[in-house]
Amino acid sequence: MIRTVTTTPYGDQKPGTSGLRKKVPVFQQKNYAENFIQSIFDSLEGFQGETLVIGGDGRYYNREVIQIAIKMAAANGFGRVLVGRGGILSTPAASNVIRKYKAFGGIVLSASHNPGGPTEDFGIKYNIGNGGPAPEKVTDAIYARSKVIDSYKISDVADINLDAEGTQEIDGMTVTVIDPVADYAELMESLFDFAAIRKLISGGFRVVFDAMSAVTGPYAKEIIEKRLGAPKGSVMNFIPLPDFGGHHPDPNLVHARALYETMMAPDAPDFGAASDGDGDRNLVIGRGIFITPSDSLAMLAANAHLAPGYAKGLAGIARSMPTSGAADRVAEKLGIGIYETPTGWKFFGNLLDEGMATICGEESAGTGSNHVREKDGLWAVLLWLNILAVRKESALDIAQKHWATYGRNYYSRHDYEEVDSDAANGLIANLRDQLATLPGMSFGALKVATSDDFAYNDPVDHSISKNQGIRILFEGGSRVVFRLSGTGTSGATLRVYIERFEPDAARHDIETQTALADLIAVADEIAGIKTRTGRTEPSVIT
Repeated sequence: MIRTVTTTPYGDQKPGTSGLRKKVPVFQQKNYAENFIQSIFDSLEGFQGETLVIGGDGRYYNREVIQIAIKMAAANGFGRVLVGRGGILSTPAASNVIRKYKAFGGIVLSASHNPGGPTEDFGIKYNIGNGGPAPEKVTDAIYARSKVIDSYKISDVADINLDAEGTQEIDGMTVTVIDPVADYAELMESLFDFAAIRKLISGGFRVVFDAMSAVTGPYAKEIIEKRLGAPKGSVMNFIPLPDFGGHHPDPNLVHARALYETMMAPDAPDFGAASDGDGDRNLVIGRGIFITPSDSLAMLAANAHLAPGYAKGLAGIARSMPTSGAADRVAEKLGIGIYETPTGWKFFGNLLDEGMATICGEESAGTGSNHVREKDGLWAVLLWLNILAVRKESALDIAQKHWATYGRNYYSRHDYEEVDSDAANGLIANLRDQLATLPGMSFGALKVATSDDFAYNDPVDHSISKNQGIRILFEGGSRVVFRLSGTGTSGATLRVYIERFEPDAARHDIETQTALADLIAVADEIAGIKTRTGRTEPSVIT
């Protein structure tokens, strides 16, 4: 039986960079999740009888909201729901399922790399039929609806069994619980030379993968250990836990420090990697070298032709604006397009759909390609393994040869987390006020060439996205970028991106923070970070 439930709107359901993210107690408020899900359905047209994919990263409150979403999908007229067994679907796997089964769209329950637990983070986002995150025109419509919603529809039935594969029926809608790993593993095997990687590993090449007690665990266990033959134990922390084992599932040098130390030890494995809460981010560390996400994007693009799925070459490369310019030099040498977009994977969707780009990346540890419409952590790891298997060189050798060919972009991101929102907004406003006067000013040996507030004109649909980050570009190729993150749930996160281009191979072995020291000082001088935020140092440096 379908019930129509009277409700009242909440005023705080504006989606951020990738969906609506709040603390679990916020989502547990009466009708909070129901309001947002109904607002999604009310903002869509033409889904009657169509297929909806539902899944999440297994964090706390995942299973409860999946049951709600299934019942509401039935009440609103969907014909079929595909849901991952146990409520599990990594974000890239969900994108693949949407695309493979030609679903109308999908509801992905995740707060990505943010912590999980009873008082930690939860999230809901809607993905459209191409498998990618909903564009701004859709999320704007969802938010507008959420501010005036007065009722929602839900099927009044018992919860379904999420732990048994098979098909059930709810109010005329079929619900099929699927293996969350099988379709994704099949896709990866079609893209990469598994035989070559198996030969590499069987020859003694050691791989270690930290799933961080998050969703990628079952995927990595199946692919890296079972299909590629890595010894049991190569995939660590592979059981997804609702609180990620009490850890922060962000694959960076702070939260995956143990992996970093393992890879820097004298007896280190040959290759180390990690992924995040929902499986869309990655950390890549070769023996004795951390590969920054910006460098990883450039190196993967330069070598992608070594994998079967990319043997014909790349149509183009796309990167988010804060990501370093390393990929630009690869695109120039390959004679292909390079596209600079705002932060947020949704901005890559049009480029991928139009065949303008093949590989995309963000400095925040996200890389992917046209195989799905999300960034994909395990995909990046497998492409690295494919390249290592073909080139028969270490990650360190590949990186050093890449820098010798293209030059090195020294790069770092400084995050100031949970900053007072008024202080953070004031800092950005002050920077905007300086944009007209900064060009031509000198700060020691650094002279400002240009400064702006980045705006993006989508070359496909010609939509314009303004106020995407403050850029200060110096003569010689260095730059500093400031932006407020849209992925947190408390206060504001100020991100400062610092980059220096170094063409001289003799200067490619400087410690990164040392190489960037003068730019870091100038960033504080121009923005007044310490004065305005009260922070003497970043919360996280990556």
